[in-house]
Amino acid sequence: MVDYSKWKSIEVSDDEDETHPNIDTPSLFRWRHQARIERMEDIKREQEELEIKKKTFKEKYEETKSKLLAAEEEGKNKKELEDALSALSVEEQELKKREEEFKTKEKVMPWNVDTISKPGFTKTIVNTPKPVPSEENLTEEEKAKRLEVFISENKNKLKTFGMFQKYKDSQEYLQKNPQLVCEDTANYLVIWCIDLQMEGKSDLMEHVAHQTICMQYILELSRQLNIDPRACVPSFFSRIQLAEKQYKDSFNEELMMFKERIRKRADEKIRIAQAEIEEEERQARLGPGGLDPVEVFESLPDELKKCFESQDIQLLQDTIKNMNQEDATYYMKRCVDSGLWVPDASAVDKNSAGDYDKTQEENVYSEINNS
Repeated sequence: MVDYSKWKSIEVSDDEDETHPNIDTPSLFRWRHQARIERMEDIKREQEELEIKKKTFKEKYEETKSKLLAAEEEGKNKKELEDALSALSVEEQELKKREEEFKTKEKVMPWNVDTISKPGFTKTIVNTPKPVPSEENLTEEEKAKRLEVFISENKNKLKTFGMFQKYKDSQEYLQKNPQLVCEDTANYLVIWCIDLQMEGKSDLMEHVAHQTICMQYILELSRQLNIDPRACVPSFFSRIQLAEKQYKDSFNEELMMFKERIRKRADEKIRIAQAEIEEEERQARLGPGGLDPVEVFESLPDELKKCFESQDIQLLQDTIKNMNQEDATYYMKRCVDSGLWVPDASAVDKNSAGDYDKTQEENVYSEINNS
């Protein structure tokens, strides 16, 4: 048998065919309809307030629970947190009671034309998520060129995003500038972090590093879901703000490891740059024979070093005269090849090791670089 009892309490503003002759029937119907709408709005408002309280309670409960767990791990006094958790348990019972009362109230509420009817024709459209753009077909040169163009067009916006401190501001800015939600932004932020560390701006580097990890998390979420990364912006920021301790710990650990990699890379680049500068200086000071005057000077015996340091030509001639002639020839040839000593061509006789002590007034004494 069919139960028709649920149709007995249907409230309709124009369900009475007969009214008193002195009563304006249309006005009466409008008044009843308005009264019904106001009651429905009150019910809706009450439901929204209940949902807000449930959400606020849940956030407060999770926060207190996390603090209690942290206090247990750190061995701190947790009595106050336990008391707060007990009070929240009482509040939870009250919320459940209110929710049951509301459901009962909603159940006994009479049906009306607004709640009994539903749209007769509806259409649901499911948007197919766009797949993540693939870069497999791009060469390294094409990627570098694209990054260069992207940075030139968005450099100010990239720096603005890198300086945000609040998640809310970052989310709103990315939603206003969706072109920034891409791999090129993450690459630029990484390069910027390295530059800041090399400039000695460690605090600023750590701040930009946080924004870099946020962007990398968004891109990783996009790859996992196989959708456009721009669609993942609200999901990530909502999750990171309301996330459990385990998720935030994972985020912070990734951030710490990233900053350590940035420091190592910056140190490595500084060492490479210093080595390149030293090599350029060395190449610039090489003598006519391709030897470094600094290295040659350091290899000289002490008595020859003293001659070059004092720039005394006569002392140099006397010292060479008193040395073993093979050694004298070896060392003086190295001095000539490195540019430490520039003898007059007519005064140098390569066939005799003893010719170095002959007349050399025409010799030019070259300056010792960085000795």
